[in-house]
This record gives sequence, C-alpha cells and structure tokens, in this order.
Amino acid sequence: MQPRGEKLNPIRIILFAVAVAGLVGGLLAPHAGLGLFQHAIWGAAAGAVLVVLLYEIVTSLLEGEVGLDLVAGLSISAALAFGETLAAGVVALMYAGGQLLEDYAANRARADMKALLARVPKTALRYTDGHLEEVAIDAIRPGDRLLIRQGDIVPVDGRVSNGRALLDMAALTGESVPVKCLEAQDVQSGARSLDTAFDMVATRPAAESTYAGIVRLVQAAQAAKAPMVRLADRYALVFLAVTLGLAGATWYVTGDHIRMLAVLVSATPCPLILAVPVAIISGMGKAARRGVLMKGGPVLETMARAATLVIDKTGTLTKGRAELAGIIPAGPWEADEMLRLAASLEQASAHVTAASIVAAAQGRGLALAYPQEVRETAGEGLEGVVDGLRLIVGGHDFVARQLGLPVLPRPEREPGMALAALAVDGQLAGHLLLADAVRPETPLALEKLRQAGIRRIVLASGDSQAVVDRVGEGLGLDVLRGALKPEEKVAIVAAERRSGVTLMVGDGVNDAPALAVADVGISMGATGSAAATESADAVLLVDDLTRLAEGLSAARRARAIAVQSVLAGLCMSFAAMLAAAFGYITVVEGALLQEAIDVAVILNALRALR
Repeated sequence: MQPRGEKLNPIRIILFAVAVAGLVGGLLAPHAGLGLFQHAIWGAAAGAVLVVLLYEIVTSLLEGEVGLDLVAGLSISAALAFGETLAAGVVALMYAGGQLLEDYAANRARADMKALLARVPKTALRYTDGHLEEVAIDAIRPGDRLLIRQGDIVPVDGRVSNGRALLDMAALTGESVPVKCLEAQDVQSGARSLDTAFDMVATRPAAESTYAGIVRLVQAAQAAKAPMVRLADRYALVFLAVTLGLAGATWYVTGDHIRMLAVLVSATPCPLILAVPVAIISGMGKAARRGVLMKGGPVLETMARAATLVIDKTGTLTKGRAELAGIIPAGPWEADEMLRLAASLEQASAHVTAASIVAAAQGRGLALAYPQEVRETAGEGLEGVVDGLRLIVGGHDFVARQLGLPVLPRPEREPGMALAALAVDGQLAGHLLLADAVRPETPLALEKLRQAGIRRIVLASGDSQAVVDRVGEGLGLDVLRGALKPEEKVAIVAAERRSGVTLMVGDGVNDAPALAVADVGISMGATGSAAATESADAVLLVDDLTRLAEGLSAARRARAIAVQSVLAGLCMSFAAMLAAAFGYITVVEGALLQEAIDVAVILNALRALR
C-alpha cells in the first residue's frame, strides 16, 4: 500500500463508501425484514472491493512489483470462500479505509513541497515602450523592467529599481519576519510582495532564477525513492513470506481454516511500506520549511548518517564580499571624513568594492556628496571631484601612479585584507581596509552542527593558508586547508568519505566538482553559482548555516522515526498473528486490530513533521 498521487483518489473514496454501505446494510438487513439477504449484502460489498484490489495487484505485478496488497486480497478471497462474509466485509472496509488514510498521510507529508510548487507564477507585468504588458515569465530577459504589485510573487531574480520592497520569504526560507529591500538591492524569485508596488530589473531569465531551481529540486524530490524505502520493499517480501508461512502452518497443525483466516487478516504490512515513505517525506517537508531543500528521499536518508562536514570559506563561513574593516589616516584627516569623501566618489562605480565602501558610509549615517568629473579606470580606481576636492580612490599602485610617485607607504594589515588608498588634492590621505568577514552566525552554526551529529569539520578553501588560518581561528574546526585547487578539494572530500558519510558545503564554481563527489553536496543557493547548485544534492535557500544544522536534525529525526515505526509496527503485527494462530483473536478482531496498528504507525510517522 504505497502512497500514490497528490490528492485523495476518487476511486478510493467510492470504494470506501461501498464498503461502509455494505457493512452497515448487512447489519441492518434483519431489522428491515431482509435477514435472508444479509450475507449476500456483505459478500457483494466485499466482492466489489476485491475486484478493484485484484486489478491493483495485477497492475503491480506487471510493473515488476510484488505488492503487499496481496495479503488483503488473500484475506478477502479466503473469507468469501469459507462463507465468512462478515469478516470479508470488515477486511474490505479496513482495506478501503486504510487506502484513504494512506492518501491523507502522504498528502499531509508532502504539503510543504506542494506549497512551493503552487506558488510558481505564470506571467509578469513588463514595461514595453512606456506601457505595461502581461507576458509569460519565460519571455523575461535580463534587463527587462517589471512591475511587482502587492500580493504578487516575484517571477524572476532581479534588483529593485524604483521604490522599496517588503517581501514575505517564509515559503522559501522559513523566515517569518518580512524582509525589506531598498533600491538597488537584490530580490529573489518566489518571494511575495507585501507592500505597495515596486519596479525591478530582471537579472536572470526565468529558467535560471532561484525559484525555477527550487521547482526542479522539488520535482526531483517527488520522483526519487530513498534507499531506506527500497530496503523496506525488500523486507516487505520477507514479511509476506512469513505471513503466508504462518497462516499455512496454522491450518496444517490445527486444521482450522477460520484460525488460518484470522492470521491472514491480522497481518499488517503498513509499518514497512507506509511508515518509511511518510516519515521521509515528512522530514523533507520540515527541512524545506527551514530553508533546506533536498533533491529526494535518498539525500535525507544519507544526510541523516553524516558524521563529517567539508566546508568552503568564501560565501559559506564568510559573507563572500569585502566589507570595511578599518580606516588608517596618513595625515590630518579624520576617519569618518575620509570614508565620506571616498564613498561619495565611489557612488559613480559599479565595482563590488565601491558598493562595500558606499554601504559602510551609509551605515554610519554619513551624508554623501554628488561626485563630478568622474573618470574610472576599470578594475583599478576612480578620479573625480567631491565638494571641490580632487580625489583619487583605488588600488594602492593605481593611486601611486596617478600621484606620480614610485611608491606609497603600505600600512600593516592581517592576511586576506585588501587596501584601498585615498588621495586628496595630490596628497595621500590614508587607506581603507577591506576584508571578507566571518558571518556573525557562523560560530553558533558550527556549534549546532556538532550538536546535530557532525563529529569532524574540515575547512577547504582556495584562499591562501594564511587567510584560512585567520578565518578558522577560534572556530574550533578540526582541519584547516588553504591554497587548494578544485581537484585538490575533490581529493580531500574523497579521502574523508573513506572514513564515513561526508557532507560538502560550498557556493562557487570551483566547489562544483567537490559537491558532486561528496555523499551529499549542499549549495548555498541564495548566493551560490548555478554550477554549484546544479552539482549539489541539496540547496540551502538562506545564507545561514544554522539552517543546515536544523535540516540535519530534521533528517536524523525523520530516519529515526521511520526505523522506530517499522520495528514497533512489525512487532505488533507479528504478535497479532501469533495470537490469531493460537486462537486468541477472531477474524473480525484481527481485522480491527490490523487497522489500529496501521493508524498508530501512520500517526507516529507523521511526528516527523513536528
């Protein structure tokens, strides 16, 4: 009885109604003067259920699957053959009711995954020649200007171009607090606009946007079958053999066909074939709510056994972008005034370092002036006029050349820090220090990963060893490896796999090969490259490693609940069959007990959602 489909199957609803009507009709028949037809009513209802059941059994066999629905089919057939029509009607009702319960449990477990798919937008409003037109999202190209109204789902990744956005990210990341995005800030596809309308410029086509990738992951997850589920299928065949063997032995020893029938109807295969997929899907749904999207059940089942984590530095432990780390004046200039002048000129540049300097000045509440006569040398620096002062901002060597000096004094700095020099009216004013800072949540995230069962954490980065040592200092990592080429990262992951199940977390193109080699590769999806996301088995939708710890805990709990449900359910089922074999349980009692075990196992498996 494996979950099939995403909605309650109408055939199963009709089948349940027939079974209920037949059982109740047979019980009421004597009171209506139709006592002679009582067994016929029970038999007809059970026969109708049996016809559908036999069709499903034959279909499964033709597909190469030996389903445990065979036990229910044998039970109903034997009950009808031996004239136990009431027992046949009860088993038919229990089977039909179990099918509906199975559908409900599977749909409940998949609810979070289906919610992601249900939010996929089909169209968007695009500005074309000064007016708005509704277009399919597949027609959107980078650079297109879109209008996002209140309540709309952001259709593609983009950047706010006019106004401000207040976005509900809960469906993507589990974040309950709305996120505010100002002009020039990035917005992710799949978020819902909560405030007034705003304009955005698309930065990726629909097929490459964040939400499109999420949809592909969800579809892959729904199609995949966990190794644990496949293992349960094999155990189910053993259970079938044990059931038939015990029923046959009971009949052979006692000669009582009714007792043999009681053994058959007491057999409950659902702990194997239903508890495992429900628990696994429930765990995936819970992880998705926390921003960890897995490509399928195998990913969750493997992640639950992980003991080693190999992790990249840039964009993973760190923010992945340079931020102002200090200001060193070389003359009478105050630090804030240096920053204000540099940021005012940097407003004219699209360089990532320029954006960091401007953001630092705005963060300190400095009033920026309008730059004039700006001339930019790509990748090196800027020249221009701010408040009547002629400024030069850029790399150390660039500023030295523009000043006509052979060399400028370099201040001491920690490994990995970059320098931006500032000259005012032909004189060096000082330096701005920039560094890729460790994320503030990183120490707590690593601690939570340890609590979630990770025993060994390896930092593997392409940056210099000195930078890696500086970043890893105080984080309690087991191994710090720097200056690595992509193939060397692959070798490290492969070596760690020999000692146990290994996770790899990264976000860059150079991480893609290592992500593919790991038992479970995890991409930082919000900022990660497309190559990393495609190579990964799971995507962290929010740039916060604490979510990975929560996803890992959800995976371990789901697997533990699946194992618990199987062991407890099979023990109860075997006990019920033994009791029936020794004559302590009647046929009808066995059928009712079977359904009680089914309900208990399903409810226990659904605990993985909590």
